[in-house]
Amino acid sequence: MPPVRPAALALGILALLAPLSSPSLAQAAPTASAKTSVDTPALGPLQLENGYPTAATARKLYDTLDLQRATQGYLWALPAVGFKALYDAQAKTMGVRNGDVLLYRTLQDKAGMLTPNITTLYAFSFWDLARQGPLVVEVPAGLTAGGVLDIWQQPITDMGQTGPDKGAGGKYLILPPGAAEVEAPGYRIFRASSNQVWFGTRGLAPDKAVAEATVRQHRLYGWNQRSNPPVSRYEEVGGRPWQSAQPADLSYWRLLSDLYANEPVAPRDRMMFGMLTPLGISPGQPFKPDARQARILGEAAQLGDLMARTIAYDKRTPGATVYPGKHWEYAVLFDLDQESPDKRRVQFDERSSWFYEAIGMSVGMQGRVLGFGQVYLETSKDSRGQWLDGGRTYRMRVPANAPVKQFWSITLYDNLSRGPLITPQGAADLSSRKSDLVSNADGSVDVDFGPIRPAGAKNWIQTTPGKGWFAYFRLYGPTEPYFAKTWQLNDITTIQP
Repeated sequence: MPPVRPAALALGILALLAPLSSPSLAQAAPTASAKTSVDTPALGPLQLENGYPTAATARKLYDTLDLQRATQGYLWALPAVGFKALYDAQAKTMGVRNGDVLLYRTLQDKAGMLTPNITTLYAFSFWDLARQGPLVVEVPAGLTAGGVLDIWQQPITDMGQTGPDKGAGGKYLILPPGAAEVEAPGYRIFRASSNQVWFGTRGLAPDKAVAEATVRQHRLYGWNQRSNPPVSRYEEVGGRPWQSAQPADLSYWRLLSDLYANEPVAPRDRMMFGMLTPLGISPGQPFKPDARQARILGEAAQLGDLMARTIAYDKRTPGATVYPGKHWEYAVLFDLDQESPDKRRVQFDERSSWFYEAIGMSVGMQGRVLGFGQVYLETSKDSRGQWLDGGRTYRMRVPANAPVKQFWSITLYDNLSRGPLITPQGAADLSSRKSDLVSNADGSVDVDFGPIRPAGAKNWIQTTPGKGWFAYFRLYGPTEPYFAKTWQLNDITTIQP
């Protein structure tokens, strides 16, 4: 068979295609793009011109797109903005310099903190590795538990009882991201993923004087000062008013922008920054939103706050419920790197829930190891599944023989500020360490909650009418009956509607 010439082949193809270009086929049924409007449940009718959005439709779609992005951006940024809000409270409100240590002793000292433990002493300090260089932390031997975290509140390392030193103390060296390796015999060396880091610890000794004396032995200084390290300066809150809850307005985004003025951006966060760029939020760039951007960001902060509140108090995360048929939930539902165990997703809702309510994370705070660290259980509902109301009276029985090596405590928090309840009683918690705690004959403990102390109440925490509240039950050094669930917390029950 003779070869087919290219010209003949081309003519054949054109002949085959000719019917496809006939007027009858060119005028086939209109496609969806030719509609003049599209009805949507969320936005109503959207007007089109030959498939193109009208100017009004384009504005509506962009406003919706940016609002959706910013609302999710609010939830995404909760850990980082929580870090920055705490830093600003300590640096600006308290006037504490980087490297100095601030002590939080009393209920009033901790009033601005998200879900603090009232039983133990806290000590916090901040450091900027880019400006101040590598950080050295000298940890004393004794009963402390703490560590250093990055701006996303991911632990760089635990220290003290829950750290590599296991309570024996030692020297830790924290290197900046991207810094060269150093030879440092005698130091435990860790690398931060952010320039700004946060040191925090708590004193766990039963004797408060011993706990504070041990905490005060921590020393923080620059690596370049190691040959003649200075003594750390300790300051006190002294009852000064402050707050660190993430704001639900435009200032939320200013905190995020300020935080990222000089920070590397992790790969997993670049997409979100890409989505926020049209709203005037870009790492290393000044935050100067125009009127439209400010309006959308303000609304997104309001919606984001409400969504975070829902995620925290009405959890839908699988496995959140501790005991079937009861209303106690695990407060900590995410891993240290904030990723699922199979590394296929960021634990977005899980971390949003925690960092809306709380600050910090460490190996010890995971509550997953026998006799080690702390367990955080929470509830915002009574035994009937109704929200806890500061105007009602409730009772809870803590069973005897609580599964702890150290102590247990129950603390009440304001559901809006997420700080401890501040009432005329001047107390927001009860713990097994309290000398005036009254137990029943079988070793169980009854705790009453309400605006007025019920007649005959042995242990009572005051609440405020008109305020919602939630509770954290902490177990320090959880033992086998907790993990086996042979010991279980009872729900909080209503005794006066």
